[in-house]
Amino acid sequence: MRDETIVTVINKSDEGGGKGPKKEACLVVIYGAELGRKYHIDGREMTIGRGTLNDICVSQDSVSRTHATLRVEDHGVKLRDNESTNGTYVNDHKIHEAWLKDGDLIKIGRAIFKFLSGDNVESLYHEEIYRLSTVDGLTQIFNKRYFLETLERELSRARRYDRPLALVMFDIDFFKACNDTYGHRAGDFVLREVADVVRERARKVDVLARYGGEEFAMILPEIDIRGATQFSEKIRTMIAESKFMFEGRHIPVTISIGVAELTQDIATYDDLIKKADARLYKAKQTGRNRVVAD
Repeated sequence: MRDETIVTVINKSDEGGGKGPKKEACLVVIYGAELGRKYHIDGREMTIGRGTLNDICVSQDSVSRTHATLRVEDHGVKLRDNESTNGTYVNDHKIHEAWLKDGDLIKIGRAIFKFLSGDNVESLYHEEIYRLSTVDGLTQIFNKRYFLETLERELSRARRYDRPLALVMFDIDFFKACNDTYGHRAGDFVLREVADVVRERARKVDVLARYGGEEFAMILPEIDIRGATQFSEKIRTMIAESKFMFEGRHIPVTISIGVAELTQDIATYDDLIKKADARLYKAKQTGRNRVVAD
């Protein structure tokens, strides 16, 4: 997360600026308690914070009592941080105040909201709810449900056409210690950054998902065990060499990886997961920061 304060200034020539008919707007919870809840922004000042009297209550210790304020003005919707302890973030940038645009991600404490604005907010909201059924709100990669559905399809396809298929399971080493040392906000940052590093390396046909907690899974169609192992070594090295900086502090991060391929003895996608997961466990038991493929 980029820890920089941004004051966004808008004028009439800016996109979304200028007077005109006010569009509908809302916030949708995409990560945190009450996932999918919609808060309609109705033309008055709304507050967000830990206190129960706020219009949007985020009951977390990392959230200030009155953390931030939303205000509808002629130019659009403005978000202002109320000198909160841990800051307000828009698209991973720490802000003092900012005009919001459709699709912006707002992070307050560990909660993440998506700002929706347009002529048909209800339609946008339903589209977002559908997206939440397949995407993890924190990392913005696929979730476990989508991963399992896709793995079942890919296994059937590989069997039918006698094509190779590999599965990679990995998790972040000593993640609990990271949370205990640097805090849960830092842990969330590490999860997002790890997902971004791996996603940038993946092919378009690969499916990267957050399997649960700090564990990730990746489906590699048309790749055998050798190719999957080479790929896994590359992402392991990339993570180990990346500089994870959170609020001025360097957080050392490594991952352990288990790799498996579709073989004759594997009957279901669950068998393939168990094999990759067993090898991930072996990687952790034999020293971490390594790849195990047998």
